[in-house]
Amino acid sequence: MRRTAARLLTGGTLALAAAGAIAVPAYGAGGGRLVVAPATAVPGGDVTVTTAACGGRGAAAGDAGAVGAGRFTLAPGTDGGAAIGRFRVPPSAHPGTYEIVAECASDGHKVTGDLVVTLSPAREQVYPRGSVKTGVGGALGPDPVQTAAGVAALAVAAAGGTWLLHRRARGDGI
Repeated sequence: MRRTAARLLTGGTLALAAAGAIAVPAYGAGGGRLVVAPATAVPGGDVTVTTAACGGRGAAAGDAGAVGAGRFTLAPGTDGGAAIGRFRVPPSAHPGTYEIVAECASDGHKVTGDLVVTLSPAREQVYPRGSVKTGVGGALGPDPVQTAAGVAALAVAAAGGTWLLHRRARGDGI
């Protein structure tokens, strides 16, 4: 029992260490990443890019050349914690995933983010309303006569089945 628990703990620790080793390079030791909002845009749409990797009052040079938008500037935001920039996705952009790059002006640190271009705008989550139309119906439907007829048919079937089982158990035969 103790050996099994030790193996589980060792396996869990190794899995956690492996996940940490994979996650660290993804965000970099320099701290920060490039946030692209909205992450999915249509041709002609405006995109805002934000990063905290350049320090409190750091500026950066952005490059959206992969999507065809060219270079843009990221200026320190009003909150002092992030550099913010904007660009427009060209109307001629093709659907796909494009890498957006920003290079900090102070130390040359580069951060990247992905922009997905689609031909139709991202749709908001639609929550269901009302009942689900499954075709089965409900016991309290709009017609009480049909409901009563269904209950009566079930009662007759149950009584007939009980009578047949009772005759068979007595040995009268069917």
